[in-house]
Amino acid sequence: MPKIIHYRNKCIGCNICFELQPEIWRMSKKDGKATLIKSLAKKDVFISTINESILYQSQEVAKACPAKIIKII
Repeated sequence: MPKIIHYRNKCIGCNICFELQPEIWRMSKKDGKATLIKSLAKKDVFISTINESILYQSQEVAKACPAKIIKII
């Protein structure tokens, strides 16, 4: 299954991930950075398994991220 990797510590809080895919992203009210919902944290890297059905949309989110901190594997 595909996975999303999010390097949250490098997030600039642009909100594009939440706007494009609000079902798996939230914006933190504490620090203004994006949060990957239902992810596992390893230091400042967050990883979540996704369904094939949202793979294309997730790839578009990764491409749209200006900080290039979202990876799909």
